[in-house]
Formats: sequence, structure tokens, C-alpha cells
Amino acid sequence: MNVTKKELPKKQLELIFDLSVEELKPFVDSATQEISSEKKIKGFRPGKAPYQTVVNEVGEMTIYQRAANLAITKTYFDYVEEQNIEVIDQPSIDLLKLAPGNPFQFKAVVSLLPQTEMCDFSKISVPALEAIKIEDKDIEKTLEDLRRMRAKQVLTDAVSKKGDMIEIDFDTYIDNVPIENGSAKKHNLVIGEGYMIPGFEENLIGLKKDDVKEFELAFPKEYHEKSLAEKKATFKIKVHAVYDVQLPEMDDEFAKGLGLETMDNVKKHIKANLEREKQTQVEQKQELDIINALIEKSKFEDIPEVLINQEVHKMIHEMEDNLQRQGMDFQHYLEHIKKTESDLKLEFVPDGIKRVKTALFMRAFAKKENIEATEKEIRDELDKTLASYKLNPNYANEIARIEENLKSENAYHYFGNLIANRKTMKRLKELLVK
Repeated sequence: MNVTKKELPKKQLELIFDLSVEELKPFVDSATQEISSEKKIKGFRPGKAPYQTVVNEVGEMTIYQRAANLAITKTYFDYVEEQNIEVIDQPSIDLLKLAPGNPFQFKAVVSLLPQTEMCDFSKISVPALEAIKIEDKDIEKTLEDLRRMRAKQVLTDAVSKKGDMIEIDFDTYIDNVPIENGSAKKHNLVIGEGYMIPGFEENLIGLKKDDVKEFELAFPKEYHEKSLAEKKATFKIKVHAVYDVQLPEMDDEFAKGLGLETMDNVKKHIKANLEREKQTQVEQKQELDIINALIEKSKFEDIPEVLINQEVHKMIHEMEDNLQRQGMDFQHYLEHIKKTESDLKLEFVPDGIKRVKTALFMRAFAKKENIEATEKEIRDELDKTLASYKLNPNYANEIARIEENLKSENAYHYFGNLIANRKTMKRLKELLVK
């Protein structure tokens, strides 16, 4: 077999494979046997019909097309592995010569993994993390949030006041024209929590069931919908109900309702949780600082479009999943922000390139440092993940499916990459954090 290599732009490689009649023959034999196994041929057991009989049944080119597929799969992947060529996608295949009794030629064009020239680590320094401090006001805020979550809403005929929950219809107009997404029916909000634009909730004080009110307000300068920023609007309100929000006392009975014995235990528990959350946040920021510094000073070969497209596609799916968890529909979200999926993909390209460079750098560094996940580490991580699902009652009916998924080759590679990246980042911190 002869292979001719030619480098193409954008990190692509063209490989032209030439197989002689003799080199193609084993694949023709295998194709003949496969077809005779699949097709009932009178007088022969499955897989036992001779070549000419199969030709008479299906035609000679059918056999050769099957043989070509077998030959491509075997010769291409064997060659790439033998030559240690790092490819990043399935090849694009073109048949150049295929005819019975003649040599076989095909062309494979494949994208190559871009090479990374890592920067001089001695010129990069990242500050060590400072000790985590949780202030009393942080604990008090969390306690107040817990208190509100366990509040009772009691229907009242009294006029509304700050802290009450009020159920309203509202419509929004600019120049007497209703604005898009500016209406709601039976919308609940707690007066004073500040979820609406400044001044809106204050205008709800002093109202009772069946009251109607009209007032004017200007949208803030920094409003998220830029077309409405600083514009004056008219709001028309109708009240359906007013609820007195009764907050529980923060005593030991409150603590027991949270599964703890005393308020001191509640505060300690809250403090520990806040410390963990803050520690995670500062560690993630430090890791982001490390990655940003490294990819900014390192050099990368041209990144194939297929890698960027794959990453952008992944980012779109991540957004869809996040919206779904929040109870939102992706298409409705696109309509709300007045963009198409293509618009989002275009916007995601710069971050997609950055994520690709991050992955390339981590791979190159891990290879240089001989960092990889061991079989035991991967199995332990899989067992730990399954155990966490088993402890969560929300997944009680899905454990069999989850267990099956965790046995898949995809799951094995996913956790292998996860562990390798974790170990790689740990090594980078050892080198760069001063």
C-alpha cells in the first residue's frame, strides 16, 4: 500500500491511499462473505456462497463498494495510529478509483490537532488565595432568607403595606401603546423586595382588593432591555388580593424545623456552607486567572473550524439545559431577546475559541507532565457518582438507567478527562501560585 500525504490550509491533511489488486482482495473476500450471510442465496448456507454466485445475485460493483468501505475503515485508521497522527474528527472520504480487477484509490481529508507552544512559566505568577472570612451580616442575610421561605401568607382585607405580598394584573404603555412582554396576570410580588423597577413597588402601598391604579415611571438607565432604558411608561394596575406575610420567630423551634436542634447550630451550619461556597468561588476565579494568563502568552497553530463549531454547539446545548432547569423554553427565550440561534452561535465564537485554546493547552501540558487518570481513579469516581445519585430520592426511579449510562465507554472517557484536568490544574497551581 502506498500513501501520499499533503498538508492543506487550516490544519488539514490530505491522504491518498493506493491499494493494489492483491491488497484489496482480502476485503473483496470479506465483502462477499458478508453479503452472502445477509442475503438468502438458494442452495448455499449463509456466508458460504462463492464469489461468482454472489456477483450473479447482487452485481459485482455492490461487492466492490462494500469492499471499499471495509478497506477504508481498516487502512485509514491503522495508518493514522501507526504514524501517530493526532486527528480531531472523522475524515472526509472520496473514492478516486474503484473498479473490479483494478487497483483501489481513495482520498481522506482530516483535521489535525493544532500544536501548542507553551509560554515561559517563570514569567507568570498568580497570587495565593486569602483566608475566607464570613461576616455576621452574611449569616443574618441567609437567616432572613430562610425565614421568608417559611413565612405564612394570610389573606387580608387591610390595605397593603411594605412586606405584604400582593397579587396584581398590570399593563405597561409607552405613548399609549402596550409594550412587548409588559403585561402580566395574577402576578405575585412582595412589596419592598425590589424585583420591579424603582418606584413600582412603592406605588402598590395603600391598595386593597379590587383597587385599580395608574401611575408613570421612567425605566432605569441601565435597564436590561436597552430599547426601554430611560423611557417614561404608564403602568395600569388591578389588585386581586393582599396577603399579610407572617414571618416565623427565629428560635429553637425554627431550628428544629430545619433539622437542627438550636439556632446556634443553624448559624454554624450556615457559616460552614457559606465558607464552602465562597471557597469554591475564589478557587474558580483563581483557576480562570491561571488559564487566562497561560493562553494569552502561549502560541497556538490555526484552529480548525470543526473544533470551534463543536465547542459553540456544546455552548448552545449548555444554554438550553440551563434554561430548561429554570423552567424556560429555548425558543421562547430567543424570541424574548429577539435573536436567532445563528445569532447566538456567532456571538459565542470568541468564547468558543478561548475554550478550545484552554483544552489544547491543558492537553499539551498534561502530555508534557505525563499526567493522566488511572483506572482506579476513574472507577472510584464512577462509584462515587453512582452513590450520590442513590442517596438522592429524586432519582430513585432512574437508578437503573443511570447505572447503565455510567458503564458506557463515553462515561469512562468523560470521567477520565475530568480527573486528568483536575490533576493538571493542581500541578499548574503548584508551579504558578506564589
